[in-house]
Amino acid sequence: MRQLAFALARFRLPGSAGGPCPGNGVGMCGGCVEKEYPNRGNICLENGSFLLNFTGCAVCSKRDFMLITNKSFKEEDGEEIVTYDHLCKNCHHIIARHEYTFSIMDEFQEYTMLCLLCGKAEDTISILPDDPRQMTLLF
Repeated sequence: MRQLAFALARFRLPGSAGGPCPGNGVGMCGGCVEKEYPNRGNICLENGSFLLNFTGCAVCSKRDFMLITNKSFKEEDGEEIVTYDHLCKNCHHIIARHEYTFSIMDEFQEYTMLCLLCGKAEDTISILPDDPRQMTLLF
C-alpha cells in the first residue's frame, strides 16, 4: 500500500505549513482548516468535503460550502487516482488538493485518501467472500 508519509511529503505545497494563508490563491492553505491532514482511520472519500474541519476561508473570512474543481481521473500501473481541488465558493481561494487512490493487490482492494482538509486514511478490504484475515485456525 502507498506510504502516506511519503505521499504527504510530496503533496505539500508552499503556504501549506499551517498558520496564515499566503493569500495569493495558489497552493494549499493551513489557515483555512482546524487541523491539517486529520487522521480519518479507514474513511476514504472519493468525492466530497470534510466540512467539520473547515474553519473558514483565510482570504475572505467566509465559512460556506466549497466548490470542487480540476477533478481528474487517471490510471497508473493498475491504480486508479482521483484528484481535485477544494475552492472557496466566494473568492475561489484554493483550500486543499484532494487525492484518492484505489488499487487491487493480490486478494484485497486498497484505498487511500490524502487531503489537507479531509485528512489521511487507508483501508484494505478482501475481495474474497470470506476475508482470510478474519478466519480462525481450526485445530
